[in-house]
Amino acid sequence: MTALGLGARSPRFDVTSSAVRLDGVGKTYGAGGRAVTALTGVDLDIARGEFVCLIGASGCGKSTILNLVAGLETPSAGTVDVDGRAALMFQESALFPWLTVAANVELPMRLAGVPKAERRERVAQLLTAVHLEGFAKKRPHQLSGGMRQRGALARAFAQDADILLMDEPFGALDAMTRDALHEELDTLVRDRGLTVVFVTHNVREAARLADRIVVMSPRPGRVTASFDVPIERPRRIDSPEVSSLAATVTDQLREEALAHARR
Repeated sequence: MTALGLGARSPRFDVTSSAVRLDGVGKTYGAGGRAVTALTGVDLDIARGEFVCLIGASGCGKSTILNLVAGLETPSAGTVDVDGRAALMFQESALFPWLTVAANVELPMRLAGVPKAERRERVAQLLTAVHLEGFAKKRPHQLSGGMRQRGALARAFAQDADILLMDEPFGALDAMTRDALHEELDTLVRDRGLTVVFVTHNVREAARLADRIVVMSPRPGRVTASFDVPIERPRRIDSPEVSSLAATVTDQLREEALAHARR
């Protein structure tokens, strides 16, 4: 579990097949004396099928990177290249309260013009995959927080995306529910060969899920370290290997915080 140099890659991925590439990306909000620079000089290359966790202090631009990759924002400097369709999943489930769980999952397919019979078949498959097959007719307020996130995960997969962008999707959940969703996400992502960019403040979560952990500096955010995660899957969040890597990444984050405080 070695900290890799910027631009170094895990040997399990083909460096010639990038799903996401950021070159010299900067993002500034506002102008003049009120301008706030969220990102500066960000270089990040994510291989197709790679699971990358972004970690760093609050306000370091992790969510801004997701928004740039999703096309919700444009960079102030540099370029963002995305090869494939991206789906964004938030910390809150963002399910429409007036729709049933099944209708929420079906919605992206309806908007894409997928035939009704095919939609219903895929909805049933997705709800089974996230263990919500018995809750298709329930509305979001009738579900627990973990169930709502399962529904949001199924809806994200229903978008037939190649790249899944996840902004602290399990941050508000209890430890047991979060661990169960980690297992389901791991299985679904591997089965579908998805590329994942996952924002989290939980270092153990990053070590549990990621193929690579990317550390960002306090604002303005920039990539300062990258840790390969060669731990065999399936992983346990409380395993010695995960704990050891989490401690190493935490030390890096502390160094970043101290360096920032001395500026």
